Amino acid sequence: MALHDQVARMRAERLQTAPQAVPSSFQGVTKEKVRQVLTRLHLGTNVDLVDGVYALLDDQTNSWFSNVPPATRFSHGATTAHLACHIGILQRGGGKLDREGRDYWIKPLRELGGIEPVLLHEQRFIFGHVKAKSPNSSYRLSEEFKAILRAPDGQWEGLLSAWTSLDAARVRREFQASMVEASRLLVDRGHSELIQASISYYAARFLPGYNVIYVDDGDGDRITEEDRANFARAGVHLLLGDAMPDVLLHNPELDWLWVIEAVTSDGEVDMHKMTQLIGMANRCGKAGIGFTTTYRTWREAGARQAAHGNVAVDSYIWIQEDPARHLLVESFPTGL
Repeated sequence: MALHDQVARMRAERLQTAPQAVPSSFQGVTKEKVRQVLTRLHLGTNVDLVDGVYALLDDQTNSWFSNVPPATRFSHGATTAHLACHIGILQRGGGKLDREGRDYWIKPLRELGGIEPVLLHEQRFIFGHVKAKSPNSSYRLSEEFKAILRAPDGQWEGLLSAWTSLDAARVRREFQASMVEASRLLVDRGHSELIQASISYYAARFLPGYNVIYVDDGDGDRITEEDRANFARAGVHLLLGDAMPDVLLHNPELDWLWVIEAVTSDGEVDMHKMTQLIGMANRCGKAGIGFTTTYRTWREAGARQAAHGNVAVDSYIWIQEDPARHLLVESFPTGL
């Protein structure tokens, strides 16, 4: 059963025994208290953010991940899809929110450090989105921000002022950076290493004249200011729904783009991804766009393609353990 159907059933079952599907407070915090605190941050009119914070306080609903210990609650970590369903369906009784709206109901407070990125790894949540494009990338409230929300009137105001000071923000960023690095040590580095090999060996040998303008080697939700500057120089204009590859390169002389997808578990250049990215290149007026899927070993490539056979025709495959060649994927001519 799809997640939105499960949440709709959950709401219906709760309303059979209670006047509302969610209680009036979580962890002693009401939705009005959330609004008051966010108002001090000039975010109180963002109703989706208010409801998103309230969802991340939910310590009464079991986690919607299936592979976690029984005591894990929604508040321990929730994906964008989980939040979209909690807000739109469980709280409001409508449809799930558009996940592309996460820039409005996650990003503002995440940039301040009130919402933290976490990753479900080996049945526990670790800090940071340290595995690119992982379906287990999630969010939770920081302990400091929860303490502000739980503090009584007359106390939370001072805690909030201290939390938002420049010194506190700097220390928080430094601490979070160290936490991300610690988390990276716990996660398989195979994907990141394959991305780097795809740049250092494959692109250097087979794509002369191409410059790397974007690397998605960490938090797939985040595009840095440096990335935006690179896109601008290459004449690439991204829209909210555009697919982001592991590596995007640009040849300024040819005005061609090239996409590399490094695969350790999934994510090949398939026809859907190719169509999306060709559309982006055409919209940006590029002369063309090429595609390569890279794997670490022939064994991994064979296992993936035996099961899925999804690498797009007219794209290339490169194998890290056999780096001196790349292979063009072709199909039989029609009629044969």
